Amino acid sequence: MDDQVTQDSTPIFQRIKDYLLAEIAAGTWKEGDVIPSEQALVKQFGVSRMTVNRAVRELTAEQVLTRRQGSGTYVAQQKYQATLLEIKSIADEVRARGHAHRSSLQQLERVRASDLMAKQFELPPGHPLFHSVIVHFENGVPIQVEDRWVNPQCAPDYMEQDFAHVTPNEYLMQAAPLQGATYSIEALAAPRDIADMLAIDTRQPCLVLRRQTRSGGLTASLVTMWHPGHRYQFAGSFNQ
Repeated sequence: MDDQVTQDSTPIFQRIKDYLLAEIAAGTWKEGDVIPSEQALVKQFGVSRMTVNRAVRELTAEQVLTRRQGSGTYVAQQKYQATLLEIKSIADEVRARGHAHRSSLQQLERVRASDLMAKQFELPPGHPLFHSVIVHFENGVPIQVEDRWVNPQCAPDYMEQDFAHVTPNEYLMQAAPLQGATYSIEALAAPRDIADMLAIDTRQPCLVLRRQTRSGGLTASLVTMWHPGHRYQFAGSFNQ
């Protein structure tokens, strides 16, 4: 029998892919774990090396697996996505993937605007601002440190929010309806405090998104979001 097709007409290479994906989803092999060798899979499924190689090669191209020359094939670290063309709550992004979101509030304070911060908000120096630092988790993995400054004129009740149950974005979209936004993205090494919150080494690069939002003709918030580069990516699409 041709080992490319099963009796139910499902290609065997696809059946091998499905098996590997199911074992990863079940936690049999976690990120960084080595999977069985191609020879072991050949023996397990009774197929040719070429069939197994196709399954492994396709999962590698899909970034589910990663190959290390002379070492084996491993479960790749998952890259979580954020969309750029819409401003969404990270909690919604995570839940849309069928994953669990939670957050940890690291800092929440009232401060007086420095000269630089006042200029960015177009406010007089010393004007009150709200400041929060929150770590967001996806399935228990830290994927974002959100360092946010908020204009009390736009969101007077910011300090009273329970950020374990509502994200700053969710609150601000209600309190200060979005009028416009600007953003920039760059790759930076994380300072020690950010690296500790993301559970990464300071030598690992981060994707850093800085965003300014406006509401009612005022700058409503300035936020810097740090993401571990090895487990995060930004994505988007545009149709005219």
